[in-house]
Amino acid sequence: MKASVVATAFVFACALAFGISAQAQDGGAPKEHGMTGCLAKGDGDMFKLTNLEKGPKEVMIAESATNLAPHVGHKIEITGIKVDGSDPKAHTMKISSIKMVSRDCP
Repeated sequence: MKASVVATAFVFACALAFGISAQAQDGGAPKEHGMTGCLAKGDGDMFKLTNLEKGPKEVMIAESATNLAPHVGHKIEITGIKVDGSDPKAHTMKISSIKMVSRDCP
C-alpha cells in the first residue's frame, strides 16, 4: 500500500514536471500586439511606422496582409507579431491588420 502511494506520487510529480517544461518551451512564441503611429515609405518596397505614441522610435513592417500604399501619411494602428528583420536592432513586425485612425499625421 505504501509503495503504491509513493509510486502514484512519483508519476504525478513527473507528469507535472513535464507539463511545466512543455509550457516553458511554448512561452517563447511572439505575442500579437498593437502600435499606433504614422505610416511612411521605407527603403524599396518596405514600409515603416514612425511618430509612435509609445514604444520604439519606429517599426519596420516586414509583411502585411493589407495593401499599405494608400495609407502612407495616415495615422494608423497596426496589429501583428514581432519578427526578425534585416536589422537586429530595429523592431520589425508582420502585420495581421490595420485600422485607420486619422488621415493626418503630426
